[in-house]
Amino acid sequence: MPTRLSTRGPAGALAACALLLAACGSSNNSTNNTGGGGASGITATKVASIASELPSSFASKGKLVVAADATYAPNEFFDKDGTTIIGMDADLTKAIGQVLGVSVEMQNAKFDSILAGITAGKYDLGASSLTDTKEREKTIDFVDYYNAGTSFYVLASGGPSITKLDDLCGHKVAVERGTTQLDDATAQDKTCKSAGKPGVTVDASDDQNGVNLSLTSARDEVAMADSPVADDAVKNSGGKFKISGQPYGVAPYGIAMAKGNGLSKPINDAIKELISDGVYKRIMDKWGIADGAVSSTQVNGAQS
Repeated sequence: MPTRLSTRGPAGALAACALLLAACGSSNNSTNNTGGGGASGITATKVASIASELPSSFASKGKLVVAADATYAPNEFFDKDGTTIIGMDADLTKAIGQVLGVSVEMQNAKFDSILAGITAGKYDLGASSLTDTKEREKTIDFVDYYNAGTSFYVLASGGPSITKLDDLCGHKVAVERGTTQLDDATAQDKTCKSAGKPGVTVDASDDQNGVNLSLTSARDEVAMADSPVADDAVKNSGGKFKISGQPYGVAPYGIAMAKGNGLSKPINDAIKELISDGVYKRIMDKWGIADGAVSSTQVNGAQS
């Protein structure tokens, strides 16, 4: 899951921005934008029967406010203008809105604040590489639309060999706050110590950009992120990073919404329509992440 270079330290952050070829913006940026996918060239068609499923409170508003932590390329990140959120999730939610006949307003948010913001009514949806878990399902409904695992990545020169969670014992690990990777690394610290091994030093950043910066600066030895995000970080690192081992813990991403607010059925049916008419596949192919694409969706399909 989250799975995002921030403007923390002047020279270091700028150098890392150049290294990763990423649009760098602080996760504190609350700029709103209404494209949800930029000039993606991928559009969907309104389906009246599905649009009629949208609860009147959302239909009358004419838009869905969607939260994303825009530091998690290729799933959600800032375009070159520094304000427009683009990526797989942005394109997908834009297409969902088109099927439902409403606009989509993407809002940047810290990852660990998204679910609370949905519960408080600040956002209608969360589309930010959110792993659907049984614990989260207690307060949030999810429509599952993609499968991703967690990958380890390290410095290409001199990085440790990490192929499984047990290998983290005695290492400094960079993760994003609020993610399943933070949970896994924290749990592994206890497992290592219980086995009489050195613990895991867990370094949690506010966004994935901070994670990448921690690894770039060698403050940490290992970084963890969702597999498509880790792959993207490695691809855009100019040879600085490499993947270590294979992904583990494949689980579904879910579009998140407040429990029982009536959005799960229209969102689920909209994504099914996008799968059926080929728009979903074009979005996944565009961002190079078709490996995790699904052929069907479900509501609250957490595996653990």
